[in-house]
Parts: sequence; C-alpha cells; structure tokens
Amino acid sequence: MGRRPRRDLLAGLTVAIVALPLALGFGISSGMGAEAGLATAVVAGALAAVFGGSGLQVSGPTGAMTVVLVPIMHAHGASGVLMVGLMAGLMLIALALGRTGKYMALVPAPVVEGFTIGIACVIGLQQIPSALGVPTPEGDKVIAVAWQAVQDFTGQPRWWPLALALAVAGLMLAGARWRPTVPFSLLAVAAATVGAELADLPVSRIGQLPAGLPAPSLSFLAPSALGSLLAPAVAVAALAALESLLSAAVADGMSVNHRHHPDRELFGQGVANLLAPLFGGVPATGAIARTAVNVRAGATSRLAALAHAAILAVIVYSAAGLVARIPLAALAGVLLATCVRMVEVGSVKAMIRSTRGDAVVLAMTALATVALDLVAAVIVGLVVAGALALRAVARNARLDEMPLRPDLPGDHTEQEHALLAEHIVAYRLDGPLFFAAAHRFLLELSEVASVSAVILRMSRVTTIDATGALVLGDAIERLERRGITVYVSGIRDGHHQPLHALGVIARLDETGRVFATTPEAIAAARDHLHRAGLLTAEDRAGQPDNSSGQVRQRAAEGHPR
Repeated sequence: MGRRPRRDLLAGLTVAIVALPLALGFGISSGMGAEAGLATAVVAGALAAVFGGSGLQVSGPTGAMTVVLVPIMHAHGASGVLMVGLMAGLMLIALALGRTGKYMALVPAPVVEGFTIGIACVIGLQQIPSALGVPTPEGDKVIAVAWQAVQDFTGQPRWWPLALALAVAGLMLAGARWRPTVPFSLLAVAAATVGAELADLPVSRIGQLPAGLPAPSLSFLAPSALGSLLAPAVAVAALAALESLLSAAVADGMSVNHRHHPDRELFGQGVANLLAPLFGGVPATGAIARTAVNVRAGATSRLAALAHAAILAVIVYSAAGLVARIPLAALAGVLLATCVRMVEVGSVKAMIRSTRGDAVVLAMTALATVALDLVAAVIVGLVVAGALALRAVARNARLDEMPLRPDLPGDHTEQEHALLAEHIVAYRLDGPLFFAAAHRFLLELSEVASVSAVILRMSRVTTIDATGALVLGDAIERLERRGITVYVSGIRDGHHQPLHALGVIARLDETGRVFATTPEAIAAARDHLHRAGLLTAEDRAGQPDNSSGQVRQRAAEGHPR
C-alpha cells in the first residue's frame, strides 16, 4: 500500500464519486433506504478491502444483491434482511475455510452472461416506479410491480420525474462513450438535484439521513426466525460468492500481474457481511462496475478500496443534508444507465453465434432470473449447460467396425482373410461409455449381422460408469443369445473395477475370452471357428498356438493396443 499511495488515493476518490449514487440507489431499491446503502459501502467496503483476496476489488451494495433482498424485505422486514446478511457472512466464512473458492470458476460463461442480462432487466424494472414518480406498489414480483406502476402513472401522469430519470440516464450513457474516465453519474445527479431545487420541481427526494453511521447493534437478532431465513441466507451467500469471485476475476483480467486468492476473497466477503448488518448495512458483494473503475483509475493496492470507503464515510458524516435533497428519479436514472452498461452487447452476440447450446443456456438463464430468482436461475443454467455438455460428449462416443487384417498374427492369403472376415467382426469403442451414450452402443451392437464371433476392442474407451457397464453386459448377452461368441480386448486398468463389480465380464473371463491385445483375441476366435468346423486345419496354417493365451494375457495386462 505504500508503493504508490498517490495513485491509489486518486483511484479511491474516483471510485467513491462513482459509488455514491450507486450506493444510495441500491439502498433505496432494496427497501432498506439510502442510509443502508451508504453504511454498506463504508463498512463492507473497508472490511472486504482488508480481509479479501483481491487487492483491486471494491465491494459494496450491488444490483444483483438488491434483486434478492427485495422479496426478503417484503416477507421479513428490515430485521430479516439484517439477519440474512449476518447468516450469509457466516456461510461465506465456512465456504472459505472449506476451500471451495476454486469451484466457482466452473460456472460456464453463458450462465454468467444470461445471469447478468437477467439482473439488468430486473434492476431496470425495479426503477420504473421511481422514474415515473409514483409510489412503489406492494409485491415482490418485479414484473407485476412495474406493470402496476405503469398503470398508476397512466391514471395520473407526472412528467417531471420521468424527464429527470431519462436526462440522467442519457447523460451517463453519452458521457461514458465520450469521456469514459469522467464520473458523469455524479455530475448528472448533481445537475438534476440543483435543477430540481432551483425550479422547485414536484419530485420525491431521498429525505433526511442520519448524520453518521449508527452505533453497532444486535437488536435485529431473532433466533426464532432462523428456520424461515435459512433458505434466503443460502441464496444471499451463493450470490455473494459468485458475484465477488467473478468481479475479482475481471480485475485480474484488466491488470497485468495481479491474481486474486479465491478462498481469501470468500473470507473477506464473509467478514464484511458478518459485520455490516451491525451498522444497518445490507449484504454486500464485490462490485464489478466499481472494481473496473478502480483498475482503470490506476489502483495498485488495497489502499484504493480503503480510500473509497473512507471518502464515503466523510460524506456520510458531513454531507447528509445535501444527499437528502437528491431526487429519487435521478437515482433511478443512474441505475437505468447502469443496467444498460451491464450488458456487453458484443460478448452476448458472440456467445449466441458460437453454438446453439450456448444460446439456449444464455436465454434460459436470463429468463429464469427475471421470472424466478437468482439462485434458481443459476441452477437452471447449470443444469441445462450440463445436459448439453453431456449430450455433446455422448455424440463424440463411437462404435466403429475395424478391419482384421492389420491385427492378424502370421501370414495369410487373400482367401484366408476373406474367410475370416465372413465369420469374425471387430468393433472399436471410442470415447466415454457412460449413461448418456451407452444405449446407443446397445442399439448398434444389436444390429450386428450374422457372424460367428465379435471382438470388442476397448483400449480407447476413456471412461465407463455403472450404466455403461450394464449396457455393455446386456449387449454381450443379446449377441450370445444369437449364437455369437464375444471376445473383449484392451480393457484399461481403471475400467476393470466397474466391469467386474457388476459381473459384466466375469463369465467371459472364466471362459478365457478376455485378452490384453486384439491379435490374441483374433487368434482365440480362429481357434473357436476351427472347433466349430468353420475353418479347416489348412486354414490355421501359419497361426501361433494359443494354448498359452491366458499367460500372455496376464503378462500383457496394462499394455493394451
């Protein structure tokens, strides 16, 4: 922190200017009030900066968390929100101690993009009542609340709030394209506030704020409510972990040599969420937009995030009266512009064009975010992505008929090759033999033409599960019921356990039909054809004796080809 303090302090000032209207807006959107948003930005921002795993991360109230908090506020009130934040903090610390941070990187990119689009839509819908200048209707379904607000507005239109909201949003979006480094959000809010005061516009304002942070208090604790708040706390903890680690990864990508520690980041967010409720703050996460501003402003250490929290604290203690005069419609405009900027249009287009599966995952995650809730949306996205991934893997699995000639030991005439090909067929199994692909193998093997022997070459099977083993055993039984003798070659060491545990190849092993290499299996099949009278003694000329085939099988175990 002492290497480049001037750059860090300047970056902290820049982030604080950007964070002030966002903290106010997200606090109001959550239902807890502007003072809760400021308390979160100050307390959680400072604690996460000290204890977190990223030196560039800026934490505080976010739009995604606001989306989760609205129904909690509606169902349990302010004390429920504070209690959920404390419980989520404990869960995040437990996740950190369990070293689960690395698993967050497994969330597919289409899920994250769809999640972000859905959050942007929900935040935008939440701003409609304030932008239209009508009281926020009751309810926790954002679509229904927004629709009711539109109906209230059409019954008694109030145009000044809408004009302020659109003007602030337009100035922010245009300014970001013209001069990305200028904090147009604060300039737009300041201009809207001054204009509303001078013109004495009939618009709602934030209202009186306490001149400072409240004293720490545990008055919201209610052990009797733990059961009903457990599920919301899990949702808050999951969202805080996902968004914080995603934001830290974004900071890594924007910097040169910085790398965050995921488990320590979870611990820092846990400490921040554990203590912020004591000061009336809402649950917090790493904030992607503020973190990006911090990096672009030249931050090099945690001092920048600490300075951002300290500057906001100064504003809380010295400028509460000025903040109270800010029109709610101006903050609605800030958040509407933030929604637009959350969606990276180029990235979304590229993902939609990449594969149909990615487009489906992105769309379903976004729709689930708007229609359900954020945790359910992530679960839906992961399930759909997983199903499509399994489908793609299963399609890569193949069952190919292989020519016998390269694997035949000894010298053979064309007539001998033709005779063997009439009675022996070899199939090579490529890829995973698991539940998503196994039944297709069964259908293909069941259509084998009338031959005397089938050799299953398994050296290229990458994985096999219980379903795959059982289906393989079923296919072998079907072939044998048709009078076809089955031989197996090249089973990898790691695949013996499921095959033996389920009794799939026990009978084949007992009768000497499991081999380490394919030539040994072919030689055994030729012996079988001779005993069945399908090959004469002359046809066997030049073939090695297979009486010690089992010995060679054991010697070559673990070296299939």
